[in-house]
Amino acid sequence: MKATVHITDNYIINPPNPLTVDLVGAGGTGSQMLTALARVNHALLALGHPGLIVNVYDDDRVSYANLGRQLFSESEVGFFKSVILVNRMNRFFGTNWKAKTHRFADTLYGEDSYKANLYITCVDTAKSRFEISELLYDLGSNSRHDRERPFYWMDLGNSRDTGQVILSTVGQIKQPASDKFNPVAELPFITEMFREQLEQADQSDDTPSCSLAEALTKQDLFINSAVANLGASLLWQLFREGMIFNRGMFINLKTFITQPLRLV
Repeated sequence: MKATVHITDNYIINPPNPLTVDLVGAGGTGSQMLTALARVNHALLALGHPGLIVNVYDDDRVSYANLGRQLFSESEVGFFKSVILVNRMNRFFGTNWKAKTHRFADTLYGEDSYKANLYITCVDTAKSRFEISELLYDLGSNSRHDRERPFYWMDLGNSRDTGQVILSTVGQIKQPASDKFNPVAELPFITEMFREQLEQADQSDDTPSCSLAEALTKQDLFINSAVANLGASLLWQLFREGMIFNRGMFINLKTFITQPLRLV
């Protein structure tokens, strides 16, 4: 039987300009993911690829409860997370990425365009995911010939010691004919695949933590970095190898089991 694969759109592999990326959320997972994106960008440039231009959306400010679990220091308490992280990446890697100090879903089309080739969401609630999915539905149907046409949406999420990475296409990605593989053109949104589970998840307590000790009762110290690194690895495979056999994974830090989410 032919192996089922998704073959990366050629624009992602050989773009005439840097790829545009919108990273939504700059907290526990988002801060780790931004660092991974900077490393991906540095590697792509070394390989002759134009690299990435990243916008980071988050309206939250650094609190004392964030220190230790997220990549912030005591001197940064009170400042916008997105600004702190983007300035850090720009100084270290020489990039010119941008921080947006408002919620991605509050962006008004035409005033501050949120169009991008790739979206990565590291948000806390199902409500945010549903809002983002609606925006991407609209963009996917109206940006077919735009250089910032949306191609992919990667969502990262976690609970206390489990997490998931799910890659979706924004519409269909045209696949070449293949005698060896069975190419899949469309990967459905997480909001389509797991609607009921997402709606149930938002019914749990999401009260902000007041201290690191309290935060650690809600999320394991390393769950965010584990999820971010797996997501970055999948993204790197999409870029570097030009095809993927899995569209994501589920991770459990209690059992140390990672279960791939295979293409069907």
